[in-house]
Amino acid sequence: MKSLIITVAGMSSRFNKDTKEDVLKCLYYEDTPANSLISLQVHKAFDLVDEIVVVGGYKYEDLEKFIRNEMKDVNHKMKLVYNDHYHDYGSGYSLLKGIEVVSEKADEITFIEGDLFFDTESVEKIITSKKDVISVNNEPILSNKAVALYFDANNYPHYIYDTNHSCLEIHEPFTAIYNSGQMWKFMNPSRVREICQFLTPEQEQGTNLEIIQKYFGAYKSSQLDIVRINLWFNCNTVADYREAIKALSK
Repeated sequence: MKSLIITVAGMSSRFNKDTKEDVLKCLYYEDTPANSLISLQVHKAFDLVDEIVVVGGYKYEDLEKFIRNEMKDVNHKMKLVYNDHYHDYGSGYSLLKGIEVVSEKADEITFIEGDLFFDTESVEKIITSKKDVISVNNEPILSNKAVALYFDANNYPHYIYDTNHSCLEIHEPFTAIYNSGQMWKFMNPSRVREICQFLTPEQEQGTNLEIIQKYFGAYKSSQLDIVRINLWFNCNTVADYREAIKALSK
């Protein structure tokens, strides 16, 4: 059984600097609800998975209403989960809440951050891969927005991210460095659940990289499928979203 987790609980503070009224970023659209990030993500993956877990928090009632009214065709595969710490914990707690409700029958879990726009072919490669998946993209690695991925001298992966969007640092030799595509696949759900059970309170309150690093940090690059995303936008702002939507018509 294939499960998909999408996390959309964040408060969209950078995105809402460009809007007239505060919105939940994944619900934003300018032409049709079908062009919202949540609708685009779900429909690109829908036929490839058996269940879709969406973790919300900020403006949760708006999320429930949107999925119920604008995404009726996919409701039967959807599970909505509320993250009651969306305002004071990091992104890791949303991933934790999603993992908690994934079906016990799931034998693989794909995880996608909810503010991404990507091409259909790339997400198909991730979901249909027979291996654990790390994704990368072709964007420049900028400290104010990138989640950087590097492989150390022994070819084990490490993620670095600055929550203050200031500077990134690597304190050891490395063989490769990438901008993370922020999509992953876990082929061992039991191990993911075990990792979540032993997180410290500080780790639970941190970013989703706490869980991701613990899981993927045990594998060398040769054991992973590293999928390069062909078309990728991280929609931190309305301008980012508009650039992404332009790509639909190309």
